[in-house]
Amino acid sequence: MTDTPFTRDRLANLLLDLCAVATPSGAEDAGLPALRAILSEMGASLTEQPVAPGRTNLLATWGEPELLFSTHLDTVPPFLPTRREGTRIHGRGACDAKGQILAQLAAIHQLRMEGVAGLAWLGVVGEETDSAGAREALKLAPRFARLRGLINGEPTENRVATGQRGALHLHLECRGVAAHSGSPERGHSALWDLSDWLQKLRAEERPMDPLLGPEVWNLGLLRGGIAPNVIPAHAEAELLARTLPGSDFESRIADLCPEQGCVVVRLSEPPDRYPVLEGFPMAPMPFGSDAPTLRALVPDRAVALAGPGSIAVAHTDQEYLDLEDLEAGIALNRRLAIHFLDRTREGSHGGEGSKR
Repeated sequence: MTDTPFTRDRLANLLLDLCAVATPSGAEDAGLPALRAILSEMGASLTEQPVAPGRTNLLATWGEPELLFSTHLDTVPPFLPTRREGTRIHGRGACDAKGQILAQLAAIHQLRMEGVAGLAWLGVVGEETDSAGAREALKLAPRFARLRGLINGEPTENRVATGQRGALHLHLECRGVAAHSGSPERGHSALWDLSDWLQKLRAEERPMDPLLGPEVWNLGLLRGGIAPNVIPAHAEAELLARTLPGSDFESRIADLCPEQGCVVVRLSEPPDRYPVLEGFPMAPMPFGSDAPTLRALVPDRAVALAGPGSIAVAHTDQEYLDLEDLEAGIALNRRLAIHFLDRTREGSHGGEGSKR
């Protein structure tokens, strides 16, 4: 089949089609048929890597990989109806990260038309939750012995990330003793213990990194009790911290833990600092990604985190991607690819370089 150009109309239609299929974390395989069709038309060799039931990483290669594009296949809930308004495509995943998929595949198409070989694209599951896909993808390392760089797609407003804070997901739990609310002295409230624990944590100052910004945490879920007239015997909370290098957040949580409390680590992704790429707009990013894990696939860990769209609308009910932004992202991905492919041979620092 012919490798069809990614015109603006085609980009719009493909993005609408991709966003029309719900692919929340845990059910990413629903989006595979559309991706297989695009990649097969592009002449890619496909490898599917099962991660869990209904969850499959997808690797596309054009020759022996020297440059790897990657992004994630899952989205956050809830699903949003898709629509086009002028140059904007609205829908869940429009910028995070189905728009990233198209920005990368269109860049690969352009590079191949220019005679560049040795390209690969990897879609991984679970970035929004457990990063299971990225961890499983490390088993593909023998396929990437000649890899010179990784471009990981996230909505960075087409700036290259200087780094990212880590992601630490903690489950806090407290146990108490149930009793009638009219006789609270006969019981012990797990909710009060948890509330005091969280309040002590709120009172603590968190550090600041000059490159990555402040360390912050969010109380995302809080549950406890069974009825207003029962002293709650159980309470739990879900916290997500955006950590900095050298963070003591996990140990401070443990130090403040009440006698009947416990902490379970659900996810721990390290913070990371990325190489400075001269000639590219750069900025720190306030979110996490799979880049710190996936860069281990590159022998010298060369990585760029970049893509079209804004984190300000990702995960919201107004998520969208502007087609002009998408096209700028394609151009950025192409430039980044040339940078990585040329740097080891000619010491290039972000320029266009010669075609291969």
